[in-house]
Amino acid sequence: MKPENSQPDTRTPSPPYGYSRRCTYPREQQIHIVAEFHAHKIRPSRIAYRVGIDIAFIEELIAGETEPVRFPQLVKFYRKGRYQQRLNETQKSTGVTRYELQQKIEREFVQEIDL
Repeated sequence: MKPENSQPDTRTPSPPYGYSRRCTYPREQQIHIVAEFHAHKIRPSRIAYRVGIDIAFIEELIAGETEPVRFPQLVKFYRKGRYQQRLNETQKSTGVTRYELQQKIEREFVQEIDL
């Protein structure tokens, strides 16, 4: 219930669920973007919000309904890159801390690849 003396709401409405902007990328590049974001464990709704790709297309890719062979290969490629990036970041640490981080990263990578 609104108070009688309230001002009209001048805020801009929220964008539709999952979107914050229009997507300007061609379909091929959208597939690569979704694969990279998915490899970094970013939720489909967040991918759609950040990049503007249709959430239905994102979910089709992840479910294997569209590009069932190529998309998993791209995700695997980007996961390997993420793995290397994370291992390189452990170089800042030394000794036991570095070893433990590397072991943790290795376990997570093997677990992700088995999915």
